[in-house]
Amino acid sequence: SGFNSIGHMDTMSRGRHQIGHYKEGEEFIQNVFHVLSQIFTGEEKSNLAICWLQYEISKVIQCLQAKKKKKLKAQGRKSKKLAKNFLKAPDNRNNLSLWKLYAYLEWLLGNTDDSRKVFDTALCTAGTGGWKSAQLCSLSLLYAQLEVELLESTEGAVTSRAVHILTKLTENGPYVPYSGQVLPVNVLKARKAYEHALQDYLSKTPVSDQDQVKDSDQLVNLVGCYALFQYLTVGIDAAVLIYTQASEKLEVSGSQKRENTGENFGILNFPTALEAVTLMHTNLLRFHMKISVYPLNPLREALTEALKRYPSNQSLWRSYIHIQRKSHSASKARRFFDSVTRSANSLEPWLFAIQAEQMRKKLTEKVQRADVGEIHCTIPETGLTNRIVALFEHAVQSESGTHCPLLWRMYLNFMV
Repeated sequence: SGFNSIGHMDTMSRGRHQIGHYKEGEEFIQNVFHVLSQIFTGEEKSNLAICWLQYEISKVIQCLQAKKKKKLKAQGRKSKKLAKNFLKAPDNRNNLSLWKLYAYLEWLLGNTDDSRKVFDTALCTAGTGGWKSAQLCSLSLLYAQLEVELLESTEGAVTSRAVHILTKLTENGPYVPYSGQVLPVNVLKARKAYEHALQDYLSKTPVSDQDQVKDSDQLVNLVGCYALFQYLTVGIDAAVLIYTQASEKLEVSGSQKRENTGENFGILNFPTALEAVTLMHTNLLRFHMKISVYPLNPLREALTEALKRYPSNQSLWRSYIHIQRKSHSASKARRFFDSVTRSANSLEPWLFAIQAEQMRKKLTEKVQRADVGEIHCTIPETGLTNRIVALFEHAVQSESGTHCPLLWRMYLNFMV
């Protein structure tokens, strides 16, 4: 066609074909990585390896979403080979971030046992830093989260592998792989340890901005581990309480910093820490609703509050659209979208408002079509069409929308 997007734009589907990674774009990106890996040394090279692996994982996830088994197999082989080569390098052998990504890659490819071995090996070689080591904390959190996703209910979760991982994290001793049971006394000790650790962090005042960035990242991991631990050993309400406490504290810290400095640069990482905690909170509520009976309102409230504060967070919008699809009344969601698009400068609220209406239109058409072949309904659904066109019109008039190729393409696509 003369034009090719670099890498991937997986937002629009052409018939059955999902727009995936273009050959030329893919070659270009691989060349960039190869050239840079020869120039960089030391920590920079390790960071590049992390970015490269993350990119490979994004391709694996894309194959999983498109349900392309053949492509997934080939992509999996390539990505694993790359990950193993990275870990063979002497500088990377103790890099927990790389081990974490490799284990996650194995998990995504469905090799659960291999992934567990990688996680266990990484935890065993990581030393005895416990929750004070940021990388160890982050590694344990991902491992526990993946294990929790395998649970079908929270009954008997107290003796699960996830609880074992989270308990070991507080013991500051060498890691011992899961043997099938968790002692109640260890659970009690771990709860006390988490409680004290969180209090210490929340009452701590960082000395420099550099410390603050480190501390807020560490706080996010710690809150994640503690909340997940409480969820598995006590219940959902105990976990939500921890997220609430941490969020309140982070909000207060953020506003104090603004008052002290008179400008915004003082809270370099606090908004992102608060955003990360909010995201974990909503994800846990969504997961809990999937495996047990739980009202929708707490999740809806948490999402609307979070989106008012972070209107450009795509994960939060996806969750919001997902839960709104279950409700038959569109007016509440429309009012909310309307209020956010008015106050926010970012384009995400517009894109997701359009997507929500398009999904609604698809659903309506599906219901209205007769079972006899492709006979379209006699009364066309013009209300939704007009509404979507109006949304597109408003969106392309906004400052960020005028310069967004994706938005124009979606508009053209819809008009066709």
